[in-house]
Amino acid sequence: MLNVLNLALPFFGLIVLGFFCGKIKRLPESGLAWMNFYIVYVALPPLFFRLIAATPFEELQNWWFVIGTTLSTYLVFVLSLGIGLAFYKGDLRPATIQAVLGAYSNIGYMGPGLTLAALGPKAAVPTALIFVFDNALLFSLIPFLMALGASEKLDVWGTMKLVVWRIVSHPFNIATFIAVLAAYFQYHPPAAIDTMITYLKNSAAPVALFALGVTVASRDMGKVPRELPIHLFIKLILHPLIVWVLLSLIGGFEREWVYTAILMAALPPALNVFVVARQYDVYIENASTGILIGTLVSIITVTGLLYLLTTNALPLNLFGR
Repeated sequence: MLNVLNLALPFFGLIVLGFFCGKIKRLPESGLAWMNFYIVYVALPPLFFRLIAATPFEELQNWWFVIGTTLSTYLVFVLSLGIGLAFYKGDLRPATIQAVLGAYSNIGYMGPGLTLAALGPKAAVPTALIFVFDNALLFSLIPFLMALGASEKLDVWGTMKLVVWRIVSHPFNIATFIAVLAAYFQYHPPAAIDTMITYLKNSAAPVALFALGVTVASRDMGKVPRELPIHLFIKLILHPLIVWVLLSLIGGFEREWVYTAILMAALPPALNVFVVARQYDVYIENASTGILIGTLVSIITVTGLLYLLTTNALPLNLFGR
């Protein structure tokens, strides 16, 4: 258990440190802009590039793994969407934000650092595949559902262009595409560039986790809505369980791939839930509350899961095949 705490506490400790700094020193929220820009556009893309470029190209074509993990995210999205529709009397816009809350793990800020620390270098490829295809799925569903729920007429062509642009222009996806080409051609950057990539890669996780804590601290927690515990149960418990079941049914995956998928699914709601809520001006306060509570609860749930994974107490295949 001590090894698990030594693994988990630095990650959650950085979040807590950022949280307390955000509470003690109330700087303008605009001050986070450059830090978030650095994380998304400068530090994390080199991390994904380094992870994937060093991987044999054939390992990047595990489509059954992609199907299993992406389908799991889709199923919990639909489940949370249905719950949101039930609580909000068929109003699609707040229900969509609730669906994102129940399905969108913090796979950008927390995912890579945690999976690599817990499971080693073999977790790199499944981490990257989950990130790319989960984002492609969610950023395809969100604009269409929001457009369907809007009072004005649905602009199908405009919405499709928006979806495609957001997917192809995301810096993580661009870095992944370049890294896949590098893996295929076995390209290695010059020593000076490689050292710079290493510096940026190593800074990604600590800066992202600290920024996550500061951002959560800047959100005011309102009254907890009745549906929120249900969505957090889906996100923190049901999502990893569904991933485990589907990958067990498909079978044939290595330990690091299965455990990476389960761990990524068990992460708390991403900050992008709040970003999307604010973008569409709906469910903003509740989204903020969900991220805050989900992150705090995940300290217990994710640490418990890490114990099961690092001690191999969780069967690789639920059905013993």
